[in-house]
Amino acid sequence: MLALRNRIAENKGFLFFMFGMIMVRSAVADWYGVPSGSMYPTLMIGDRIVTDRLAYDVKLPFTDVIIHHIADPRRGDIVTFTSPEDGNRLVKRLVALPGDVVEMRGEQLIINGVQASYGQAGPDVISRLSPDYAGPQLVLSEQILGSQRPIIVMPERKALRSFGPVTVPPGQYLMLGDNRDNSKDSRYIGFVSRELISGQVKRVAFSFDTSRYYLPRMDRIGAALQ
Repeated sequence: MLALRNRIAENKGFLFFMFGMIMVRSAVADWYGVPSGSMYPTLMIGDRIVTDRLAYDVKLPFTDVIIHHIADPRRGDIVTFTSPEDGNRLVKRLVALPGDVVEMRGEQLIINGVQASYGQAGPDVISRLSPDYAGPQLVLSEQILGSQRPIIVMPERKALRSFGPVTVPPGQYLMLGDNRDNSKDSRYIGFVSRELISGQVKRVAFSFDTSRYYLPRMDRIGAALQ
């Protein structure tokens, strides 16, 4: 016991540092690796993203208990949240707010009767195809209610392309992946309550190309997300 106390005393600076880092990741900012293609072309496999855990709420560390509201999530935000289905941490596009009436008809998103418009995505994202699917992929720009983002559709892949209309309940949000035909989102796991939203993602910290021996993607370092 004395030896343990001495060891703790000798390393208390390091232990305080580690405790502080854990608290920061739990309550202020956290970072995650992107393991799947559900958010292509916005997020790529190998990206390391930083989550602002104070974007919307102050929470009791290590819990989903909200202590103080800071701001309301907005349509189009990229957010991290705990899946209501299995408790896994996910990152998706927040598409609809409480009270919104949402539907999809053959890939076309409709919110409160307003139909999204689609065009060809810009040259900076058009080559970012999902690497875990060999069939045809279309990279499009989707614009609706003042929010614009790139998406991918896979015409030959089996997927849920139509649903609703549904009304988002109070205190709940509807999430979709930008890779529309390859994402397990609110179409499958249901609405996401506010307390399960853990933060907002605005930038990529850095990125490794897993298909090229984990070489860094220099253009992704600090890249802002749309």
